[in-house]
Amino acid sequence: MSIKKQFLKSKPVCKVSFKVSKELANGASKVNISGEFNNWSETTDEMNALKDGSFSLSLDLESGRSYQFRYLLDGSIWVNDEAADHYQDSGLNSQNAVIEL
Repeated sequence: MSIKKQFLKSKPVCKVSFKVSKELANGASKVNISGEFNNWSETTDEMNALKDGSFSLSLDLESGRSYQFRYLLDGSIWVNDEAADHYQDSGLNSQNAVIEL
């Protein structure tokens, strides 16, 4: 997995590219990213399936903030990104990945 951050000079926005590896996707046919930036929607931000079996998506997020997020595989399996800046207790007996912008 990887997270790439590109800060824009013209406005307080960071273009964040998220990628879920083929191994983490574990044969999933669909991966969504869910987090504070989309009110934890499980359907809004569906990632693009790549030919190599991985998934990717780029989002423009407000810089100067941190966001909790997780990936949802096939609508039923939650996983975290190993490349997250850190992790935070979700209050639901699990941890969320956190990205700092």
